[in-house]
Amino acid sequence: MSADYQVHGSVAVITLNNPPVNGLGYATRTAAVEGIRRANDDAAIKAIVITGAGKAFSGGADIKEFNSPKALAEPTLHTLIRVAEDSAKPVVAAIHSVCMGGGLELALGCNYRVALPGAQIALPEVKLGLLPGAGGTQRLPRVLGLEKALNMIVSGTPALSETLAGSALFDEVFAAGTELVPAAVAFAEKIADVRPLPRVRDRKVDYPNHEAFLQFSRNTVKAVAGPFPAPIECVETVAASVTKKFEDGLKFERERFLHLMQTPESKSLRHAFFAEREASKIPDVPSDTPVRKIEKAAVIGAGTMGGGIAMNFANAGIPVTILETKPEALERGIATIRKNYENTLKKGKLTQEKFDQRMALISTTLDYEAIAQADIVVEAVFEEMGVKEAVFRKLDEVMKPGAILASNTSTLDVDRIAAFTKRPQDVIGTHFFSPANVMKLLEIVRGKETGKDVLATTMALSKKLKKTGVVSGVCDGFIGNRMIEQYSRQAGFLLEEGCLPEQVDKAIEKFGFAMGPFRMIDMAGNDISWAIRKRRYIEKPEVSYSKTADLLCEMGRFGQKTGGGWYDYKAGDRKAYPNAAVNDMIVKHSADIGVERRKISDQEIVERLVYALVNEGALILEEGIAQRASDIDMVYLTGYGFPLFRGGPMFYADTVGLPNVLASVERFARGRHGDAWKPAPLLVKLAAEGKGFNSR
Repeated sequence: MSADYQVHGSVAVITLNNPPVNGLGYATRTAAVEGIRRANDDAAIKAIVITGAGKAFSGGADIKEFNSPKALAEPTLHTLIRVAEDSAKPVVAAIHSVCMGGGLELALGCNYRVALPGAQIALPEVKLGLLPGAGGTQRLPRVLGLEKALNMIVSGTPALSETLAGSALFDEVFAAGTELVPAAVAFAEKIADVRPLPRVRDRKVDYPNHEAFLQFSRNTVKAVAGPFPAPIECVETVAASVTKKFEDGLKFERERFLHLMQTPESKSLRHAFFAEREASKIPDVPSDTPVRKIEKAAVIGAGTMGGGIAMNFANAGIPVTILETKPEALERGIATIRKNYENTLKKGKLTQEKFDQRMALISTTLDYEAIAQADIVVEAVFEEMGVKEAVFRKLDEVMKPGAILASNTSTLDVDRIAAFTKRPQDVIGTHFFSPANVMKLLEIVRGKETGKDVLATTMALSKKLKKTGVVSGVCDGFIGNRMIEQYSRQAGFLLEEGCLPEQVDKAIEKFGFAMGPFRMIDMAGNDISWAIRKRRYIEKPEVSYSKTADLLCEMGRFGQKTGGGWYDYKAGDRKAYPNAAVNDMIVKHSADIGVERRKISDQEIVERLVYALVNEGALILEEGIAQRASDIDMVYLTGYGFPLFRGGPMFYADTVGLPNVLASVERFARGRHGDAWKPAPLLVKLAAEGKGFNSR
């Protein structure tokens, strides 16, 4: 059983017990229904209390049962709520810590609700592209009022229980420090004989001129919902709490919930939700693997990346020392960090106390000996193997035994870097994304000799730093940059064949990307990719690239930092302005290489860019560089601006259908630069089997 039944005098106490958040899975629902019925059958019982064990009342549906038959098995959540609502004896929900989703809907089905302060109250279904499907849209407005309930449901944002005290949601919010169960039992004894039993469903939603408010809400929500249908559906179902009878409103809510379940946007959001949780699981590293203590950190390099990485440690309360070779480099780095924090302070997102604390956690040094006792050191120096070698040989010499030696390399061979030390088991790649203090993604690169405890420690650290850690094997560019190279190659070929940067960027941004390839590289710096291409020309002379990017760099146009790249930029303005000279260079280059420019559709642009990612992703998956397709999706959702409502490149390919993706890849393979389009064997295999990357 996953709900406990105890008797306290004349009160039955049913405790939901399904760690970690008492998800309302099949066993929990069954036990709760049986507990309510048992209490009703016992003449000695006058009232019932439902509460939650551990650190939650209930977080809602059991995510382990999503998309499984158990999720819909009787008793469903609807049945449990109906049993509580129809109980002949009063049912009191005793809430603490977390009461969300189906947990809140269950509480709303009880006759009374009492709570401790500090409990997080929410209906967060909209964040999965859904709406509350067990009466939440009909009952919450009846206790909080139309406006407050609508705001909570459309945003999915939690409210603290004490801020809702005084509303009809809670009959009592106890004082801090109160022992919940005895207080709830005393409350239950007090109301045990009150009749008729109050039911939320019997309350009316009274809001003067509700038509005008609801129309205003529709207009407001449509303006900010973007491609997601759930927020406006939330408005319509909440509107039904005013305009329809309760049962009709419930029926309407169920219809809209089932409709949203089938939308690609909700499927994408749910895929991302589970993908983020799966990413932290490493098949051959048990969850109980011992982790090393990370109490002190060090960063080598005070540039943009080094400073951003140091801020991550400070934000997590971990003291960090930045090492540089020259005092002026340290001064510039600290000044940038201070400015970043000051900007956050001005926006009201950081208190002066936190500002002072974080700055105090960051120290600087010019001496390697000063960082010798750090538990982890992250190298963030220039992306060149000779520079990395010098740093890691020195780290091997000075760092204490057991220190983790991490490299922020974005493309280089972590195994070669590890070989510069006598402790390869302590070496790992930690590829942060720029700006490192903002971007969620952390590619954790596992070398062939990286210790399992080092891997487990780094994954745990990623969570402490509030990053989404994704494990990658060693290859040139790892997961993200290896794939983006194929995407960028296609963007370059499109320029040669007839596009200009603005058309390519607009097409992929309309598809949903945060930024097109040319705006993206202007932000990152065209000189960085130029250096990588120069290395490729030597190491992989058989791989072709458009020369337009080289010609751009030869013009001295490295992007935003030089005021011009593919576009022009004005001081204090990040807007990209097309440049006539750049566009002329592109057109002239097409003529110089004998390519007749043609009109290219936005559909072709999107397919070539996205399917280039997918095809390379299939190779990465087949080679075991990525553990699972959803890990690739997480890399692109959290690090490269892939549209969340499309679920990531591999999930999007599954949505389109792999036979359709393969047909396009084969068509492109017959065109110009067809050598870039050799279909990945895994794509061919899964398309033939009628499977998807995420279903294999």
